[in-house]
Amino acid sequence: MLERAPEEAPEGERPPSGEVAALARVQDVLASPQAVKAARGLSHFGEHSAGWFALGLLGAAVDRRRRRDWLAAAAGVVGAHAASIAVKRVVRRPRPEHESVRVLVGTPSRLSFPSSHATSTTAAAVLYSGMTGRNLVPVLVPPMLASRLVLGVHYPTDVLAGAALGGVLGALLRRKLNRHS
Repeated sequence: MLERAPEEAPEGERPPSGEVAALARVQDVLASPQAVKAARGLSHFGEHSAGWFALGLLGAAVDRRRRRDWLAAAAGVVGAHAASIAVKRVVRRPRPEHESVRVLVGTPSRLSFPSSHATSTTAAAVLYSGMTGRNLVPVLVPPMLASRLVLGVHYPTDVLAGAALGGVLGALLRRKLNRHS
């Protein structure tokens, strides 16, 4: 049987390289059954920023003195999610599709860049850090970013760009909220 040169092989038969290889390696190292279950839970919680929005509403209900700020922060999380969707529609990068990558959860679209989960999670972490007085970024952001890779639905640059976008948007709104407090 004649072997094809790698550049002639169909996409799924090529050996992984670059971000695909990195993604496959992350899955090989991290995708235990427990990690996949946790990643799916994070995926459902972060879908359309709904879980983060709900936490903002809870903050508004509990902290009546700063209700308006909590509601503005919650709206900011949703706004960050919407911004990531707008960028996705402009960039139009398809999700990972290679035989070395296992896709372990469904997604609402085939677009990958940036990760909306990473964007809304980072925005929530930055905004809610300002509301709680605790740095939530190192606790909330890395698990969500890793979960998107474990599930095989994003390239590493997708989650990094999403985190950067969410961080910038969250910081801008947090600064505005701090000026009004």
